[in-house]
Amino acid sequence: MAGMLYLIITTQRTVTKLWNPYDILGIDESATEQQIKRHYKKLGLKFHPDKIRPDPAKNETIESLNDKWVDLSKAYQALTDEEIRNNWIQYGHPDGKQGFSIGIALPKFIVSDGNGKYVVLVYALLLGVLLPYLVGSWWYGTQKLTKDGVLVESANSLFREYTEITDEGDLITALSTGKEFSSILKGDKAESGLSKIESRISDKGQVTPYAGGLSEKDKDKLEHMESGVRRKVLALLWAYLGRVELDDPALTSAKYLVAPIAQSLCRTATAIALAYGNTVPLLASYAISQRFVQAIPPKASPLFQLPYFTPAVVKAVEGDSKNHMSVQQFMELPDARRRKLAIGKDLLNEQQYQTVVDVATQLPHFQVAKAFFKVTGEKHIIPGSLVSFVVKGRFVPPGSTNIPAINDLDLEDVDPAEDDLDAMLGRKKTIKDASGKVVTEEHKPVSPPITFAPYYARDQAPKWHVFLSDSKQERMAVPPFTFTTFDKPIYTPDGKPTYNVQTLKAQFAAPPQAGHYTFVMHLVCDSYVGFDTKQDITLSVEDASKAAQMDAEDDISEPEEDSLAGQMSALKGGAVTKRKPLAKDDSDDESGTEEDESDTSATNTDTEDES
Repeated sequence: MAGMLYLIITTQRTVTKLWNPYDILGIDESATEQQIKRHYKKLGLKFHPDKIRPDPAKNETIESLNDKWVDLSKAYQALTDEEIRNNWIQYGHPDGKQGFSIGIALPKFIVSDGNGKYVVLVYALLLGVLLPYLVGSWWYGTQKLTKDGVLVESANSLFREYTEITDEGDLITALSTGKEFSSILKGDKAESGLSKIESRISDKGQVTPYAGGLSEKDKDKLEHMESGVRRKVLALLWAYLGRVELDDPALTSAKYLVAPIAQSLCRTATAIALAYGNTVPLLASYAISQRFVQAIPPKASPLFQLPYFTPAVVKAVEGDSKNHMSVQQFMELPDARRRKLAIGKDLLNEQQYQTVVDVATQLPHFQVAKAFFKVTGEKHIIPGSLVSFVVKGRFVPPGSTNIPAINDLDLEDVDPAEDDLDAMLGRKKTIKDASGKVVTEEHKPVSPPITFAPYYARDQAPKWHVFLSDSKQERMAVPPFTFTTFDKPIYTPDGKPTYNVQTLKAQFAAPPQAGHYTFVMHLVCDSYVGFDTKQDITLSVEDASKAAQMDAEDDISEPEEDSLAGQMSALKGGAVTKRKPLAKDDSDDESGTEEDESDTSATNTDTEDES
C-alpha cells in the first residue's frame, strides 16, 4: 500500500501536446507569410541535414536530426501550402486524419509466448464456470425468499398452520415452524438446555398461570411436540415473551435472537391473513407483533411496557381487577394515587417511578379526533366512486397535561385545486389558515421516534395500520393501509409533544349498490400494546340519479330581495340575494316598442304563473 501511494505521488502525468506549427518553427502566430519564409530559410541554414552534424554530447543522431527537419518542413508547409494548411485546420495535423489507439497494460506473462493456452483456460473457467455459478446462486437464492424476505419453505409451513380462528397462542406455535431458526440453533444447540427452558417457563407465574405467559392449551402443545429445533424455538419464544431468566449465557443469547426472526415471520402471517380476509387471525398477527417488540405474553398487562414494571409491580397496581389497566389509564390516575400503588417495598423507588413517568409521557399514543368518508371534488358518494377515508387525530402521550383544544379548521380536509399538480400528487398539502383561507404548504414527511423496546434486539420504527371490517361476518372490508410517516412534527426539538392534528388518508372503491354501510375502523400500532383504536363508522352511498338531483337543488340560486319570492323568504327568515344593477345600454335611443314588448312579456309570465 505504501509503495502504491509513493508511485501515485511521484509519477508525473503524461499530457498530450497538440501539434502547433508556430511552436515548432519558433515564431509568433501573428507573423506574416514573408516573415515565415525568411525565418524558415534561417532554420534551413542551421538544421538542414546537409548543414548540421550530430553532437554526441547532446545524444544526437542522424535519425533524430532528420526527424526534426521533417517536423520543421511540415510546419512550414502547413503555414504556406494551401492543401497541407487545410489538413492542419480540419484534423489538427499536416498529414490529415490520424489514427487513435488505446493501450491496455497487461502483465508480461499473459502476452508471453506459450502462455496463451493458460489464459484461455482461465477465461473459460471465469466465464463458463464461475460466472454461471454466481448468477445461479443469486437467482435460486432469490427464488427461495418471499417479498417479505422469508424463506418460501417457512411461508408454506405458516400457510399449513393457518386457520380462521387462529389466536395469539396458536400463532406463536405456528411461528416456531420457521426454517430461519436453524441458523442460530445448529448442531448440539438444537436441543441443549431444552429441559431447563421448559422447566423455567412452566413455573407458576405471579400475574399469569405460568411464568412464560403460556396458557394450558399452549403448554399442552409444547409438551406433545417432538424434540428438536422447533420445540426449543417455541420454548425460547415463551421464555422471551415472559422475560424468564435462564441463567445461561448461550440460552439467554438465543432467547433474544429468536424474537426478531419471529417478528419477520409474523409479517408473513399477516400477509396470509390478508389473503383470506379474516379479521381474527389478522388482528392476532398485529397483536403478536406488538408482544414480540415489547416482550409481553398474550393477554398480559400493557403496563409491562413501562420500565421497572415487574409482575409484582403490575399486580400491586392492578390489584384484583379482572381487566388489565392500560398505560393511558395508569397515567390518568392522580399522581398521589400512582405513587401509592407503585412505590413501596419490593416495588418501585422514587427514582424508578420518575423514570416511569418520563417514559410514559413520551410514548406516541394516537388519538382519533374525527373519521369520515369523502370523494374529492364531490358532495355525495355514489356507487363505484373513488372514496377517500380520512382519519384526523393527534399524538397525545399518556399523562399529558394542558392539552390545547383542536381547531375546527384542522379537522377539515380541503380538496386541492385542479390545476395544482404538486398538491394532487401529495408534494404539497392544501389546508386552511387561521383566517379560513385555503393555502398550500410544502409536504415534508415526519417520522415518529424509534420504539421504546428495551428487550427487543433491533431498532423498531413504529407503523400504524388502518383498515375497515364487517363486524357481523368478521371479514375485512377494506385492506389495511400502512402509515410510517406523518405530515406534521410530532415532538418539538426538546422532546415535548406538539399536539398537531395529523391526517391519515386511504382510498378505495365505493360499494356497487347505494345504501348505508356500517364498518368497524381498526387503527393498530404494530409496536405498542394497548394503543389501538376501534370504532364504528358509517358509509352513506347515494344513488347516482338522486345525488345529481340533490346537487341540482343545491345549485338553485336564492331569490332576489326585491322580488315577491324574495320578500316572502325574508319574512320567513330565509336567505335572499341583492338584485344586480342593470347593465347600461350602449344606445340611448332604444325603441319604446321593445320596452312595451318587454313589459307585456313580463306581465303575461306573471299571469300565467298566477293562473
